[in-house]
Formats: sequence, structure tokens, C-alpha cells
Amino acid sequence: MPGQRLTGKRALVTAAGQGIGRASALAMAAAGAKVFATDINAETLSTIRDANHENIEIFELDARSDDSVAAGIAQANPDILFNCAGFVHHGTVLDATDDEWDFAFDLNVKSMWRTIRAALPGMVERRSGSIINMSSACSSVIGAPNRFIYGTTKAAVIGLTKSVAVDYVATGVRCNCICPGTVESPSWHDRVDALGKQLGSKEEALKQFVSRQPMGRVATAEEIAALVVYLASDESAFTTGHPHIIDGGWSGQ
Repeated sequence: MPGQRLTGKRALVTAAGQGIGRASALAMAAAGAKVFATDINAETLSTIRDANHENIEIFELDARSDDSVAAGIAQANPDILFNCAGFVHHGTVLDATDDEWDFAFDLNVKSMWRTIRAALPGMVERRSGSIINMSSACSSVIGAPNRFIYGTTKAAVIGLTKSVAVDYVATGVRCNCICPGTVESPSWHDRVDALGKQLGSKEEALKQFVSRQPMGRVATAEEIAALVVYLASDESAFTTGHPHIIDGGWSGQ
């Protein structure tokens, strides 16, 4: 049945405490998967308990720690890996600092290397697996103002995804990435508030964010989660190595 298309599968999600990660953990659990929802922030992660979903187990995981990732993957033994952890830096190439650059590449890119490296052997042994990486339309797909570091890391995610996909295409393991436009989430609201302080009002900041979306709105986390479920399922069994753009027409202008 379509509603239980992930039955029998085990999924690990990073940054599952809020936003797309949380929505995707809930959506995969609703589709029948045993979901291991992880986050470095125990407080936000604990809100998943409010859903009272018997298919979800939560535990802390630091995607920037080799040991934490290795322990988490060993516990979950996932058939599905959704790498959702990331951070959005604001600014141009002249604003970027060495510390921001290093932090962004460690969290937005190297964390995926850590989790994939840990999860792949089990997937290859079972000759089945779906790896889903969070990229962005702001990447090699399209440039966005004041997103120099972020766009660079997300372009790297597309390259990482393609490399893993081509190396393991014959093993039954697939690797894809998702390239959203602007998505409503707690972190997005933080960015709106920060821009609002610069522009003088939150309303003006909201207008600026929405103005670049041809649909006249930002996406919901649940809309992105629906694509996550599809890529996690066997319905996408012939799909690997691709950036899946879900940006409300932003990059198509």
C-alpha cells in the first residue's frame, strides 16, 4: 500500500529536531519505516516525542564527530540515510571568514562524508540502500545574493552525491540529493528576523524572501518531506546520482 511503502526499512535522519528533518522523520515513520531521529540539540529533538509515534526512536548525534556518527550508524543500521544537518551563513565572498568557511564545510559537507562512510558497508552488504543528501537550489543550480559560503557548500554536496552514486550504482545503493528553494522552518524564521533588523521591519524581510519565489510563497517542510519519502522508497529504484530541484520555480525563471 502507498501509505506503508517504507515498511521493513530502517531510516536514520540527522538534524531531525526541527524543520525538514523533523517533518521527514515523521513522514517516513508514517510510511512504515523504523526511524532513528537524531540531532545534536536534545531539547528540539525531544519534541518528536509529542507525536507519540511508535516507529520513531530518538537519540543525540553530533554530525561533526566521527565517534558520534559511528555509534549512531551502528545503532540504526540504516537502509535509508537522510543527511539533513546544515547551516546557512549570510554574506558575500568579501564577508566570509576562515572560521565560517571551515565550520560550514565541516557541517554541510564533511558530516555527509562521515555518515555515508559509516553507513555504506552495511548497505553494500545487503545490496540495498538509499542515501539522500540535503543540498539547495542555491548551489551549482542557481546563485542567491549573500549566500556565498552556503551556496558553495551546497554545490559541493551535489558533487559528493554524484560521486557516491556512480561508485556504488552496481551495488544496489542509490544516492540522490534534494535542492529546495526557501522553506519555512524555525531556522528560516531566525534568518527573517535577522534580515528584518537590517531592513527595519520583519514585514520587509518577508517580502524580500517571498519575492524570489515565483509561486509567491515559501515551501512547507512537509512538501520537502514528501520528496524524501519518495527517494527513500523503492518507487525511486531507478533514480540515482541526481539533484532533485523542488524550489517553486525559482531556478526556472
